[in-house]
Amino acid sequence: MSTTDWLQKDFYQVLGVGKDADADDIKKAYRKLARANHPDSKPGDAAAEERFKSISEAYSVLSDPAKRKEYDETRSMFGGAGGFRPPQRGAGGTTFDLGDLFGNAGGGSGGLGDLLGGIFTSGGTRRTTAQPRRGADVETEASISFRDALDGVTVPLRMTSDTACASCSGTGARSGTVPTVCAYCHGTGMQTTSDGGAFAMTEPCRHCRGRGLVVEDPCPTCLGSGRGTSTRTMQVRIPAGVRDGQRIRLKGKGVPGERGGPAGDLYVVVQVAAHPLFGRTGDNLTLAVPVSFHEAALGAEISVPTLGGAPVTLRVPAGTPNGRTFRVKGRGGPRRDGSRGDLLVTVDVVVPKSLTDASREALEALRSSTDGADPRAALFARAGE
Repeated sequence: MSTTDWLQKDFYQVLGVGKDADADDIKKAYRKLARANHPDSKPGDAAAEERFKSISEAYSVLSDPAKRKEYDETRSMFGGAGGFRPPQRGAGGTTFDLGDLFGNAGGGSGGLGDLLGGIFTSGGTRRTTAQPRRGADVETEASISFRDALDGVTVPLRMTSDTACASCSGTGARSGTVPTVCAYCHGTGMQTTSDGGAFAMTEPCRHCRGRGLVVEDPCPTCLGSGRGTSTRTMQVRIPAGVRDGQRIRLKGKGVPGERGGPAGDLYVVVQVAAHPLFGRTGDNLTLAVPVSFHEAALGAEISVPTLGGAPVTLRVPAGTPNGRTFRVKGRGGPRRDGSRGDLLVTVDVVVPKSLTDASREALEALRSSTDGADPRAALFARAGE
């Protein structure tokens, strides 16, 4: 679409709003008209489809503060309060077209369009200088022990990442030369194509491969990419209470940006080794403790280890079943508020694999004393329900 086409259209009239309409009024008007003229609601209605395209085109300009300002200023400059005037004949009978002032639609240079830029550039591409680009994010792994995961630890990480080429300082051009701004995307690194309606597609520029710059004489070290590799060792603090598989973000520790852009982020995935004795559930530690049959049946006081502390005494009541869990307060992992979780102790009743004669006689006596008591009677009673 040529510059003249843009100026001849009154986007305010298309949406039915005044020039002093605010963003909310413009949005409300667009939604109402778009709903009434959408092709899905009026299939086969060519006129409604054209109205929908005009409505979408008007909204794309008036909803963008920068585009709207440029649109208003340009129409005011060349059309006054009454809007743009079509081509006129001069005093000598010569026909002139305002589009000639802006440069032709084929992208000719030297016209006033080169000064205004913005929405009035050809091909749907906004003209601008090369923009800073944020560096890429990097992900790595850190393996730590079970104990370090609870207490926190600082680990060294050797990182090999993408960085600016040392020979050309990231420009990609041979020493003594400089890259030029891409003539197709005008330094943005992106190209936007539109079908003239409500839909547009933005993709990396095919000519500069998204860099926004074109290198005529490439750097022999990086072959024009402007990028190299660097190896560095970082000291990374793993916080207390980290869990296995947790992803920690370190802002600004990734790949350095281009053209003054910010660096990316570093993500550290923590791999926590298993402990031979203790487990973990949230902020609590878990521990399975074997107890003998007579300790579970008669009750006992047993000594239980803790992680990094003195053992504690746990009272096992008489008649404790296998698998019962006891809670020892404050002997678990650290919490964010500085307190600690609990130690969850599960008893595991040990059945002896071999018996002495005395043990066998004692158990026979126990069985005789409990004859008639069937512990599975309730199962058969409930099976018939």
